[in-house]
Amino acid sequence: MTLGQRIPADNADDIAANLPMEIQWYMTGAVQEHGQRFDWKEFVERVSEIERVDPPEAAYHARVIIDLINEEVPPSDFRQLRDMLPESQDDENWGKLFELVDAGGWKARQQEDPSGDIEETATQES
Repeated sequence: MTLGQRIPADNADDIAANLPMEIQWYMTGAVQEHGQRFDWKEFVERVSEIERVDPPEAAYHARVIIDLINEEVPPSDFRQLRDMLPESQDDENWGKLFELVDAGGWKARQQEDPSGDIEETATQES
């Protein structure tokens, strides 16, 4: 839902069209105002408030959702999503949202750590 708030409505519709029905609504129908301008830190804070979890856990959950989106949408739509979220040299930038995708995805992380401590490791990295 927070991602849907950040990106323009047309882009949210394009991405949602390729997602499972249970997720589509959170990108479009649950969002009152698309295209809001906020940074990575604010994004994590919003997710943290919605989920009622601490920010590192919220950041990890957001990364898992982005990995799911990467698997479900056409590469051109995913590239467009990534281009809408500016990355910079600043430590507080949108590049952090794509860390799981850039590392090969959640499935690759799961294979690396079959003990099930993937989330704990990822939140410690945040």
